[in-house]
Amino acid sequence: MNSPLDIWAGLDLENRCLLALPKKGRLNLTLMPLLEKIGLHYVRKNRLDIAHVVGDNSVFSNVSLVFLPAHDIATFVGSGRIDIGITGLDVTKEAGEFDNIEVVSKLGFGKCRLSACAPSDNVSVESLVGKRIATSFPHLTTQFFDSLDPSRAGSTKVFNISGSVEVSCSLGLADAIVDLVETGNTLRAVGLKEVATIVESEAILMTNPHTKHKNIAQVLAKRLEGIITAQSYVMIEYDVKRTLLEKAIAITPGKVSPTVCPLEDPEWVSVKVLHEKRSENDALDQLEAVGAVAIVVSALNNVRA
Repeated sequence: MNSPLDIWAGLDLENRCLLALPKKGRLNLTLMPLLEKIGLHYVRKNRLDIAHVVGDNSVFSNVSLVFLPAHDIATFVGSGRIDIGITGLDVTKEAGEFDNIEVVSKLGFGKCRLSACAPSDNVSVESLVGKRIATSFPHLTTQFFDSLDPSRAGSTKVFNISGSVEVSCSLGLADAIVDLVETGNTLRAVGLKEVATIVESEAILMTNPHTKHKNIAQVLAKRLEGIITAQSYVMIEYDVKRTLLEKAIAITPGKVSPTVCPLEDPEWVSVKVLHEKRSENDALDQLEAVGAVAIVVSALNNVRA
């Protein structure tokens, strides 16, 4: 069977940096708006899973995007057919390519865990060795259960299921499953519970170790990190009396340290500080309680460390 790159043999890809992205799914939905924000603009022709970046003055002007199934990206990067890829750590390890790629950055989104899950009355993962396990991660599953009891390696029967893995126990196909878990709500709905975590996963940016485009990967990582960090923080500005400054800074210490500027009234100072968005409202309540005034919160577009 021809690879996707063979289909594009007629395209001019000579010396271009090939960046592989998931062609669909949650990672794709998260990535596409991020690429726009970091200045990576492209033109994608209808029904073609490749797109050239546009813009002569961009650091990405020599980049072509290749849209692939998420679980195939690490294989293409590891083989050297693709220079840079973004996909999940879970599918990278399942592909057996982790030693053939270099992780440039863990991107902090797409977080989940690959877990062994069993009916609620079965709490010992060791007791599942030799049983029937359904999963869409057969390589990692076999490796995990063989490691639990090397003397019984190969005794666990692993079924490779492409979807709806969580119903395998209730339908009698398996005694337990290995599947991706985010909140655990789906598991609880079908009477399963996590008994062991196999891989903690998130989106990663990787390169082939021998690519000549590592500089592009570094720029891509920094820009993505800047946008992603900005989504987790807000800028808080407020005025506070000098006598209350220590209490205010204890509430909003910032990433490194707050910026404190004197005001016309020598008894007062102005404070500007980065603060985690998840605790924004608690911080505002506490600042107001200690006597801060003129409190303003601003959204952020980009934050570089």
